[in-house]
Amino acid sequence: MTDHPALPATTLARRGFIALGGSAIAVALAACTAQPDPAGSATSAAAPAPWKPPADPMPFPPDYVWGTATSAYQAEGATDVDGRGPSIWDTFAAVKRNIRGGANGEPGADQYRRYESDADLMSDLGVGAYRFSISWSRIQPTGSGPVNQAGVDHYRALVEALVRRGIRPAITLFHWDLPQALQDAGGWRNRETAARFAEYARIAFDAFGDVEADWFTINEAKTHAFVGHWFGVHAPGLTDPDAAAAAVHHQLLAHGLAVQAFRASRAKGRIGIALNLLPAYPTDPDATGGAERVDASENRLFLDPVLLGSYPSDAIGPYPGSLPADATAFEALQLPGDLEVISEPCDLLAIQYYGVTGVDPNGNTVEIAPTSAATWQQIRAEGLYDVLTRLRDDYPPIPILITENGMPDPLPAVTIDDPYRVDYLRTHFQQAARAIDDGVPLIGHFVWSLLDNFEWAEGYAQRWGIVAVDFTTQERMPKASAGFFSDVIAANAVSPA
Repeated sequence: MTDHPALPATTLARRGFIALGGSAIAVALAACTAQPDPAGSATSAAAPAPWKPPADPMPFPPDYVWGTATSAYQAEGATDVDGRGPSIWDTFAAVKRNIRGGANGEPGADQYRRYESDADLMSDLGVGAYRFSISWSRIQPTGSGPVNQAGVDHYRALVEALVRRGIRPAITLFHWDLPQALQDAGGWRNRETAARFAEYARIAFDAFGDVEADWFTINEAKTHAFVGHWFGVHAPGLTDPDAAAAAVHHQLLAHGLAVQAFRASRAKGRIGIALNLLPAYPTDPDATGGAERVDASENRLFLDPVLLGSYPSDAIGPYPGSLPADATAFEALQLPGDLEVISEPCDLLAIQYYGVTGVDPNGNTVEIAPTSAATWQQIRAEGLYDVLTRLRDDYPPIPILITENGMPDPLPAVTIDDPYRVDYLRTHFQQAARAIDDGVPLIGHFVWSLLDNFEWAEGYAQRWGIVAVDFTTQERMPKASAGFFSDVIAANAVSPA
């Protein structure tokens, strides 16, 4: 997951936007006033009545996957042990002004040492799958060359700990922690990084491919490209739109090459990519161009090449809402055959959903829903339904997993009393069940996050876990939301509030 510090009004919010297609893009937030209607999309100026859940519990399919998630740099700690090489997040966090409180990935949630007890905790909750990421620099300390066997052994032990407890591994290959040596050679601006990623992926498939697992190639290519290469508030800290555009293409190329490597390896399980999506509602139903450009740069720039084999024509350029990179230079990055590689068929699509935004006619984002302690997050559960049905309607059929969905506590202090998160999860589970009832091929739902951990530029000031962590003692304390989630899993259904 990612955080988003305050940005100028003309930049794009933390996770990007997905403007609804067809008639729904004429959403009438007609009275986009200080108290916006939370009900959702409409095709006229009259806001519809809010959707209400049925009186009875809403069931999920018998094989529905309930999971939770973390990422390596956020949760593992142990950044300088067992041969791990430095990543761009180690380098970025070493500059104290980059991270709130001067924090870094130590101690995280110390999961490198505590994975067995964390697996017990997940088993007690009834979780059926755990999504974690592999630290590339634990496997190849410089991003290429010899394999660090200690790193392979660690992840093998984690995978086996999960399997022993009946928990399906869900393995992300890249969650933003590029080996620093590759960044020194140009990072994702450099096409060669995609080739190095494919080599790393083959190592991982050979090491763990005998286990039934779900694999995710790249986590949120958009966030890493935009927030890390354009906004400069994530590693590697660049502020160059052309670098962001190059990072988009080369991450997507790396994804396609990894899918090809997965097929060649005959590894067990399924593979896809994790994309962060967020519905963007135009504030003026008669002027939707800004939202369409935002949708192009923030969503279709990623969905279209992966699922359709083409880039949108309106994603990059000098117009408000677009990525302000050189469109000609971006096109020059695309060599013959690249889009065929990027659109290599996947087994599933992972999406990550946190909330909504409004977009004015100029492509500026505006607040239309209540925010959490993460001020970029405008909470509206019905937006999840809108995202899912848009995928159903606009793209080829593909099984969908929600691989991140959650909110932070309002304060940085340790707490286990989180009724706001219970309500957030309940209402989002209801929208997921609603989407399934309406024909969306949704097969699972992962809550972000299992544990309080390092929250990128926010350091340890935001706590997203359903399990609280005392970062001094590393004590784990399940929150009320963990109990609620466990009950939902046991029933395979979500009840009305």
